Amino acid sequence: MTKLPDFKRISFSAIGSRPNFCWPDGKRLACYLALNLEHFIYGEGGVDLDRTSPPPNLRSYLWREYGNRVGVWRLLELFDELDFPLAVIANTAVYDHAPEIMAAHRNRGDEVIGHGITNSKPLAAMEEAEERQLVEDVTAQLTKEEGKPPQGWLSPYLAPSERTPDLLAEYGYDYTLDFGMMDDQPFWCETAPSNKDTPEPMLCLPYPIELNDQPAMVFRRDTPDQFFSSAIDQFDEMRRSSDTYPQIFVVSLHSFIAGQPYRLKHLRRLLEHIQAHETDVWVTRPGEVARHYRQVSGD
Repeated sequence: MTKLPDFKRISFSAIGSRPNFCWPDGKRLACYLALNLEHFIYGEGGVDLDRTSPPPNLRSYLWREYGNRVGVWRLLELFDELDFPLAVIANTAVYDHAPEIMAAHRNRGDEVIGHGITNSKPLAAMEEAEERQLVEDVTAQLTKEEGKPPQGWLSPYLAPSERTPDLLAEYGYDYTLDFGMMDDQPFWCETAPSNKDTPEPMLCLPYPIELNDQPAMVFRRDTPDQFFSSAIDQFDEMRRSSDTYPQIFVVSLHSFIAGQPYRLKHLRRLLEHIQAHETDVWVTRPGEVARHYRQVSGD
């Protein structure tokens, strides 16, 4: 029988057969929320809300710009009100387009995760030289703006190329979220960076495609009540099953979607539900998850 092509970078592993471990203070469920901050090239890129529009597709561009002008500020008010940490997945174009946004997240101490320059440019469509230059430029700007190199990466539109993990390893990233929809625990991805004789595996952290407000509320048409009720159900079930094996609960938000006022009350319900269980759940950021997992896994 002919063997099917496989994704050779990541080996199969059943969650129940892995080594056991705990998060800090003996907790078994870790939790982080990710906020995507994006800026698009005018007239290029961007999926529309309800129909395909011809260039320059103002409907999509302006809808997304709501997230930068209004939505992110509504979200910041809510997360500040509840003193809830955030992971910020940011296009570096946001630094130039709306520097006030990045300054606000820096003041909160939020972790900034590399997300390309703009979501108008998916890595999977690039030649190697262009992608290499992009990773180099993004890494340099994040290091300059935040005062330290970025730890994590998520490719624009969740569309890495075949070589993206190698480039991330070469430029010193600690973890990637690109493959995170395949697991509820951290796992390893093989790399072959060109500047290392003995390549090291790249740590991969969970990142949702289900509990992600864009595919859920824009494409599947979940209502805010449905989406955030699903998130609460997932949190409760993962908390229950974490007695058997440790896990990571993640929700992905976009400023132009979750930042709409009629969705905020439902997001508040989720955040308050999580905080009601903070005595036995580790509410954190993905960089801290990566550091702890490396310690307990012996890497």
